Amino acid sequence: MDTKPRILFLVGMPGAGKSSCVEHLTTKGLPSVYFGGIVVEETKKRNNGKTSEALEKVVREEFRAQDGNEAIVKRIVQQIDKLLENHDQVVADGLYSWTEYKFVKQYYGEKALIIAITAPRHIRHERLAHRPIRPLSKSEVISREYAEIENLEKGGPIANADYTVNNDGDALDMLNQLDKILHRTGFIELEA
Repeated sequence: MDTKPRILFLVGMPGAGKSSCVEHLTTKGLPSVYFGGIVVEETKKRNNGKTSEALEKVVREEFRAQDGNEAIVKRIVQQIDKLLENHDQVVADGLYSWTEYKFVKQYYGEKALIIAITAPRHIRHERLAHRPIRPLSKSEVISREYAEIENLEKGGPIANADYTVNNDGDALDMLNQLDKILHRTGFIELEA
């Protein structure tokens, strides 16, 4: 029985570098899903195409209040399972909570590989302030961080990830760390 991981779940605080990792892997032909996309799409639907951190926070917390902390992961696994019908592997960006962590570990077992992308707080804040899409002010970043830690149990998946990539240098170093882990686990083959 093949126990090679098939689904890579990336976890990390805002600005850690998850999106850069996803972009890197999609250029290798891997399909991806975005946990936050569930919230963004619902926020736009409710607000005539508009979104903001404050509007997204309302939707995120409402989903979880109505459907529990598994609300978003249950929607995401449907997308992942659909992609797995035609692809060997899938990248999932944005595993948030301890509940979601336990859910994917139970649902996918050895097929789930969880990697935490980490970076010092001051570096993450700087990245988020200057990102081209949806830049965040310092107060927005702090509000989001606190909400993710306090309300969404985000510390657990980061602390208990299968592997950790430290992104306190340049992007190439981070992507090299990621590729080495993925090669070691059998998720991808290193390019010559």
